[in-house]
Amino acid sequence: MLVLKFGGTSVGSPERIQSLTKLIVTDRPKIVVLSAMSGTTNKLIEIANLLYAKENDAAREFIAALENNYHSVVGELFSSDLGKKKGNELVQEHFEYLRNFTIDLFTANEEKAILAQGELLSTALVQYYLEEIGVQSVLLPALNFMRIDGNEEPDLAYIQKYLQAELLKYAGINLFITQGYICRNVFGEIDNLKRGGSDYTSTLIGAALQAEEVQIWTDIDGMHNNDPRIVDHTFPIHELTFDEAAELAYFGAKILHPTCVLPAQKRNVKVRLLNTMQPDAVGTLIGADAKEDRFTAVAAKDGITAIKIKSGRMLLAFGFLRSVFEVFERYKTPIDMITTSEVAVSVTIDNPKHLNEIVNELNSFGLVEVDSNQTIVCIVGSFKQAKQGYAEKIFAALKNIPIRMISYGGSENNVSILIESGLKKETLQALNKGLFNL
Repeated sequence: MLVLKFGGTSVGSPERIQSLTKLIVTDRPKIVVLSAMSGTTNKLIEIANLLYAKENDAAREFIAALENNYHSVVGELFSSDLGKKKGNELVQEHFEYLRNFTIDLFTANEEKAILAQGELLSTALVQYYLEEIGVQSVLLPALNFMRIDGNEEPDLAYIQKYLQAELLKYAGINLFITQGYICRNVFGEIDNLKRGGSDYTSTLIGAALQAEEVQIWTDIDGMHNNDPRIVDHTFPIHELTFDEAAELAYFGAKILHPTCVLPAQKRNVKVRLLNTMQPDAVGTLIGADAKEDRFTAVAAKDGITAIKIKSGRMLLAFGFLRSVFEVFERYKTPIDMITTSEVAVSVTIDNPKHLNEIVNELNSFGLVEVDSNQTIVCIVGSFKQAKQGYAEKIFAALKNIPIRMISYGGSENNVSILIESGLKKETLQALNKGLFNL
């Protein structure tokens, strides 16, 4: 069994949907995971925000405009009267459902039900199109088997049990369509795996089924060694280890959702990144095999805040670091990087939602300094501890870049630095030249 995931651009227009079917209609058994049509989730978020603000008339206007877009898609996608009729009835049903939320009080649980409509629409439209062109396939409702637990983490045992039960209903079928991103929570309510969660859905399904391979189809030809939007002369990486891919995804490589590597790694299911515009391109294969002694890629993560706590009296005291970390734990704020000296500890966070409360509590430990508009640049590769020369080459490339923090040694796959965000382009270009001679 293969698992293929396609993002919003791959189902973003009637032409893209028609092109998509050429990639998925083969003899090999597969489950196809689809995102919402590009732009839909953002519009659904706008609708939810208007409903929260009790601007119900404005919400109804947004709903009507989005519904018209979908009716236009139906008119272009289907050629038969029956296909157009089924497609328009589907669109009307979903948007009547959305309009019902403009009548009563709006809640957070209802917001998640609204956000699920994008994936429900895209998968049903693709299924109807496959029926119209005579392809045998089954629409598998993700809400029947995708679930998160009480900690909002995917329940892989549950997913495996109920997904296999769904598949057993359709012996002899080789093509299944299902929704990415959406799931149910432990109470059975509609929930989601957060933005970018369709990647996560695909690797969870791959892990649950011990799939031959998970393929994530995007609009670029695999993971690049650097950010091609900023740096000239980048190149696709043909092979990555799971650990390298996880580091790159977490620290800014947009092609892959940060959480999606772990399920595949746990079950040793290979993940391949492919390009819908160039389906014959090699892409990037992510697996367990490691290649030693190499610089693999560079990624950057913006929106970072650095916090320094300076306290010569308390830093070396037993339990000091635990007390500092407990502050971040109380406010559910993860730490990306940490460095220490004899008189200070510096950490970085990517979510400033509770920054003021965190700083207020940290003030009891000593002098607190906060720097915003920072960027973490992550250099990923295979850096064996006994091997010399990695640091020298990295910092030679960065000789003209002011560095705020350095993290080295926590992983054999990652060296991270913190810089001011204004220096990001210069830093990525310098590393591209110094590490890859480009």
